[in-house]
Amino acid sequence: MANKPNTGLSFAQGKVGWPFFGSELKRRREAASLTQQQLGDRVYVSGAYIGLIEAAVRKPRFDLARRIDSELGTDGLLARMCKELIDSSPHPAYFADAATLEADAITISEYAPTLVPGLLQTEEYVRALMAPTAALVLDHDMDTWARARAARAALLDGPTRPVVWVVLHETVLRIPVGGREVMARELSHIAALVRRGRILVQVLPFSAGAHAASSGMFAVMTFDDAPPVAYSEGQHSGQLVDMPPLVAKYQRSYDLIRAAALSPQASLALIESAAEDFAP
Repeated sequence: MANKPNTGLSFAQGKVGWPFFGSELKRRREAASLTQQQLGDRVYVSGAYIGLIEAAVRKPRFDLARRIDSELGTDGLLARMCKELIDSSPHPAYFADAATLEADAITISEYAPTLVPGLLQTEEYVRALMAPTAALVLDHDMDTWARARAARAALLDGPTRPVVWVVLHETVLRIPVGGREVMARELSHIAALVRRGRILVQVLPFSAGAHAASSGMFAVMTFDDAPPVAYSEGQHSGQLVDMPPLVAKYQRSYDLIRAAALSPQASLALIESAAEDFAP
């Protein structure tokens, strides 16, 4: 693997780095005698969004950081900072921002069409998912990715936050990722989280037929002090959506899927039955 280019910057990713980015943006904006709204107008976002970036509630995409650099005459500084923060994440670049927001969310509502969502994955399930591409990556990358997934799952160690509501298509229960024993333990893990009252899970059965999210996986996240966002993912790509009308459409799709799914009690029974079917 090629070494990452030296940006000339050195600061930690996450809670330390993004607040520094926000404070530097604010300092440079004020030095240019621009309000948040004035800067937002020039880079095609709202002034409120600029304020959220400065408060480290939102993380800018790389292209936005470049536009801000152009308007403030900061010679690419903010874009370089943004790139280093994204590159230092253990997650794929397209998911790095979503992972940060996931940790700050108060609610996460997710639909999974084919695979167990990352928050609910056991380590052996994670490694089984990675196995088909193992020949293309280094061992330490596999370990980094596995640890990153485990860190995400640690969000559920807390007693209440975030509140997680997942709708699994029945397909998720039937694909034996890693073999029968791994899948049995994965489904038992999900059932245990449900029985602890830590998550709420519903299953969208095959009998539901066509539904409101036939196009793929997505999640909607809400926050204490910021507008909700949606995240959708495909093969090797992901999209973070924060435009309110589009986020509202994702929420409506989720509500329709949830309405078509089995009840939580029937879903738990089906998950536990599938686990027994996979058990040796």
